Amino acid sequence: MKIAKILLGVIVAATMVSCGNSELESRITKLEGKVAALEGKGGVARANPTAQPVAVNNPTPAAPAEKPEGPLPAIQFEEKLHDFGTIKDGDVVEHVFSFVNNGEAPLIISDAKATCGCTVPEWPKAPIAVGETGQIKVRFNSKNKPGVQNKTVTLTANTWPTTQRVQIKANVVKEGE
Repeated sequence: MKIAKILLGVIVAATMVSCGNSELESRITKLEGKVAALEGKGGVARANPTAQPVAVNNPTPAAPAEKPEGPLPAIQFEEKLHDFGTIKDGDVVEHVFSFVNNGEAPLIISDAKATCGCTVPEWPKAPIAVGETGQIKVRFNSKNKPGVQNKTVTLTANTWPTTQRVQIKANVVKEGE
């Protein structure tokens, strides 16, 4: 748990810096990959469900420490990770993550943030009714992002837990490699 908090802290601090620094980008990508690997293996990176999220220059109040009572929406994604495979430096690629609200109340996605400005999410602003589907479109600009890239989009919604994550991955190669 301590390692996951440290990695998360480093990622949060690093994302506050511009995406123009390629060395920093590489370090962030490696850390994101480590966090994703730990989460995928059920390792220590899985957050304590009762822990308060850390607010970093964000006026949004922290999520409640306990699950709210009453009916709640729930997001069920068809997939949470998309691998673009090998792409050329400078390619702009997109992927649509489809989901269904399989909860008991309308789903409202209030925010979607990527770990870097090179990754831009688009999400539905209107409520998604119970049983209805929605889409999160993620666009990744690979310009000056050589090597394996792992990018995470964190969604904030009126669900429990309040955040969900989807990820994209790509191996960016220079022209002619």
